[in-house]
Amino acid sequence: MALSTDGIATQQLSLPEELLLMLLNGESGYFHQVPGWDLNCAVIGAVLAELSLVSRIDTDRRSLILLDRTAVGDPALDSVLKEIAEEPVQQNARYWIERLAPRADSIIDLTLDRLVDLKILEHHDGDFWTLSHAVGHEHINTGNGEGTAVEFVTSRITKVIFYNEIPTPRDIIIVGLLNTCDVLRFIFELDDESEARIKVVCQLELIGRSIAEAVAHNLAGPLLRRSHLTKKIPTVPLRKLLFNPHLRDGNIPALFADIAQEYGPVFKIRPPFKKPMIFLAGVETNRWTNKRGRMYLRAKDYFSDFEKVYGANGVLPSLDGADHFRLRKSMAPAYSRGRLEGQLDQLYHHARKYVANWTVGDTFPATNMCRRMINAQISPLSVGVDTQDIIDDLMTYKERALSTHIVKVLPKFMLSTPGMKRRAKAVDTLLARVQSVHTSAQRADAARDLADDLLSLHASDPQFVPESNLRFALSAALIASVYLGDAFSFAVYAMASQPALYARIQNEADALFNGGDPASEAFTPSAIEVTHRFLMECLRMYPIVPMSMRNVMNTCVVEDYELPVGTQIYIAQTATHYMDDVFPDPFTFDIDRYLPPRNEHHGPGYAPYGLGTHTCLGSRWLELQLAVNVLMLAHYFTIDVSPADYKLRFSPLPSMKPSKKLHFRISEQRREIPA
Repeated sequence: MALSTDGIATQQLSLPEELLLMLLNGESGYFHQVPGWDLNCAVIGAVLAELSLVSRIDTDRRSLILLDRTAVGDPALDSVLKEIAEEPVQQNARYWIERLAPRADSIIDLTLDRLVDLKILEHHDGDFWTLSHAVGHEHINTGNGEGTAVEFVTSRITKVIFYNEIPTPRDIIIVGLLNTCDVLRFIFELDDESEARIKVVCQLELIGRSIAEAVAHNLAGPLLRRSHLTKKIPTVPLRKLLFNPHLRDGNIPALFADIAQEYGPVFKIRPPFKKPMIFLAGVETNRWTNKRGRMYLRAKDYFSDFEKVYGANGVLPSLDGADHFRLRKSMAPAYSRGRLEGQLDQLYHHARKYVANWTVGDTFPATNMCRRMINAQISPLSVGVDTQDIIDDLMTYKERALSTHIVKVLPKFMLSTPGMKRRAKAVDTLLARVQSVHTSAQRADAARDLADDLLSLHASDPQFVPESNLRFALSAALIASVYLGDAFSFAVYAMASQPALYARIQNEADALFNGGDPASEAFTPSAIEVTHRFLMECLRMYPIVPMSMRNVMNTCVVEDYELPVGTQIYIAQTATHYMDDVFPDPFTFDIDRYLPPRNEHHGPGYAPYGLGTHTCLGSRWLELQLAVNVLMLAHYFTIDVSPADYKLRFSPLPSMKPSKKLHFRISEQRREIPA
């Protein structure tokens, strides 16, 4: 493969690659929506057409003939070629499209991975894709001519449709496939003349015509796709829940792992006096949510009441589609690991300041200690002010709002009690403090923080980020102290309850900190290898947000169960963390799970940060801050679990945290804390 000086591949793109690039909407990070089965057929059609163009097969309206079984060198093409070569009876293109369409997802994944490897696409968390910076700004030769990879595809098709340029066989095939899927009208502004031209182009070449007809034949057979929509969603008896030991322990992931093992990946629970609750739990439902959920599910229905509590409308967790991607992309730098790496000196300072007055023998409530320690860092780093005096009110108000409007375990009036009204004022106090220090003069030489990014977005596009959303957005930044703090409390518990692991983490911490504060470059995979795997196992066994809620906006089929429009579903994405076939012996804390050849975290079974488009935006920030805090604590202190015979139980609502009975005791100060 030839490379240009900037590392961009100059190899000719295949038809499946060009098809996906034509479907990409670079502004939204989404692909132009083609119904799942239609897209599958079109992708297989593109594979067969490419194999024909490279002389591996020959195809017409009646037959498909193997010419050469020699591999092409592209996994997406070679897997199909191998299957055709092994077929004892000659078949036609229609047969192969129908047979291979269910496997198109894997071909799409391989194709997207290859486009990322070629540095044509960039992959973003949440399964968004955009053109790479180089492709968007440089002229790259793809082997076909001048221009960038995507510009070359779109410009070729534009010239064919609108300027009557003579099409190549590749152009004819691409136009035919896109026309068959009825997606050209979303990519271009078509009129009567251009539509007539498309019809002419589609008839110009035999291979393209035969492939397009074979794809169209499969699109016209809905019974082949819907005959399996007959399975009834099983209902779990309430006694199964009430007598499950994990319910009493508060271990929600383990509870739903048990239920899924007995009732399957899609099941229903009927609480008294409430609507039935439909749950998804399993590797394949995780995979479906990750890859296909964006086409069928939305978040705003269940989240709208909660955001209204803060006077907001259209904040990041409640957005879907292109607006969600746009805001997520705009805020990504504020939540990035790189932003935190640039402020490590401040992180060390605030962490040490919080623990400076600890003495041997002190005992602290686990949850409160860890949340406040994390907030002592997040508050100045993200919004530029100290909020330790109001963080308890902010957290309490937010958890009550979640309990009344999201989890709905409390009546709504419980958010209007005198105590809650008093705590609600903390939100306005926070907003006033942030705005008072985020003036142009005061921020002139300061490192950029999340509040700067939010206020800048508001100033540049007040319709997109209105002032009414700032109360939620700024307080949400601090509420991260809840989630990160609770993850920290689980990590401290796991470390304190396993002395051998504690010692290994202390060894890594001492190697990093004995020579002074480490720079960001010091946190290499080898330097914190044990700590990193330890934290991965903490996030597996103790996921902070074990479930997510969505509403079905388009009827869909998941694992042979139909979910109708309007259904509210609960995605128990971390149930897989306690499934034996995903994580053997799941109740054993084992950091070696993440070493090769085991690599048990590979795949959608490991989902501590959620799934799909709403995957946690700050996961990389969280990983670094969590690691720094665990390492600093291990470097300076030895901590014990209190009481000594404490058995971990969970407080699962509105998110998972250790029960209030867990305390931490300072049993040793290993070294003096620098001023």
